[in-house]
Amino acid sequence: MQRSNRRKFLGTAAALAAGTAASAMPLPAAKGKYPLVHHVFFWLKNPGSKEDRDKLVAGVKSLSKIPSVKELRVGVVASTEQRDVVDVSWGVSELMFFEDLAGQEAYQTHPIHVEFIKNCSPLWDKVIVYDAIDV
Repeated sequence: MQRSNRRKFLGTAAALAAGTAASAMPLPAAKGKYPLVHHVFFWLKNPGSKEDRDKLVAGVKSLSKIPSVKELRVGVVASTEQRDVVDVSWGVSELMFFEDLAGQEAYQTHPIHVEFIKNCSPLWDKVIVYDAIDV
């Protein structure tokens, strides 16, 4: 192999190796688009009732119509590995994202949320709320 071709080959190989290594490195996590998280867990009065669970899920999903709710996820207990640190005692969860504290406050008094509480509170026995903001 000629000297100039060998140099080109080695230079190209080095550049490709560096590019491959750089693309494999994780990027720093970006701050969330919606930094305020509102996570609610509901315990059903009738935990064995699929009908009650489905009514509550539908009610929670209706909250997505509130303008300050930027993203909404609704869940039920997953069939993951049972471990001491995993709580499977609840029935339905909602995970909401807000742009700011003002949006979360507006959500609390919004007529759709008030109606949700009126219509769905007879379905639950206990509710726990976890609010968090990106740091």
